[in-house]
Amino acid sequence: MHTIILPDELSAENSQLVQVFDYKSSKEISKQQIILNQNIFSFLIEGAKEVIFDDSALSIDASGFLVMKSGNCLMTEKLSDGSNYRSVVLFFTNEMLSKFIRKVDWNKIESGECKSVYAFEYDDFIKRFVYSLLDISQLSKDIQKKMLEVKCEEIMFYLTEKYSAEFLYSLAVNSDNATQKFIQVIESSHLNKLTLKELAFLCNMSVSTFKREFEKHYSESPIKWFQNKRLEFAHYLLQKEQKNPSEVYFEAGYENLSSFTQAYKSKYGVTPKHHQKI
Repeated sequence: MHTIILPDELSAENSQLVQVFDYKSSKEISKQQIILNQNIFSFLIEGAKEVIFDDSALSIDASGFLVMKSGNCLMTEKLSDGSNYRSVVLFFTNEMLSKFIRKVDWNKIESGECKSVYAFEYDDFIKRFVYSLLDISQLSKDIQKKMLEVKCEEIMFYLTEKYSAEFLYSLAVNSDNATQKFIQVIESSHLNKLTLKELAFLCNMSVSTFKREFEKHYSESPIKWFQNKRLEFAHYLLQKEQKNPSEVYFEAGYENLSSFTQAYKSKYGVTPKHHQKI
């Protein structure tokens, strides 16, 4: 599965500050490697979407939409009952974001925890907004360019008024600290069942570089470290949540009960069932 670069693979008009696409598909994708060259609003209409970034992961159905920061992510798209997937996507550059921020009082923007993706629920205003984007997408490119910049500001004004401007802060803040980004990927992904190749992609590294960096920071191999984290999580579920081993093994990232039982016994000296009884 090759890496997809967006919006480049949808359009040649990458000089525009804002672009809209009515994206439709009848094919499911799972953890597709995506490089977002621009920020994006993804308004889901049919199906379900899951995205995994270096610092956060979110999934939505057609009752919500996402705001995503430019960068590397893994994207899953699931079809609706009618075997369709549809999303109206609004791309906007960092230049467009900076233009908007200059219009608002930056001091009022809450500098909370920075994340790469935010989810919001639809309301009547947002629904009308999305259909207005579809109408605009039918107009000439020249008119689209003028109107979409206004529409992009409209949705950002609305979201900052209704919720907060925290997402704007996250989109605007640069995260160039490679070490911090690397550790964020590891700490936020230890239960996501990602392959080494997928983890390396989120860190923008080759697999060999990722392994070297991992051992430098964690003093053991990625496979051993992730297995220990999964088993510690399973131990917690068995003892604190009083769950059965048959419930726990999949949550802990194992494909079957026997491999989970073997790994658990190797670490703790007893079977999962023994700890579940305590």
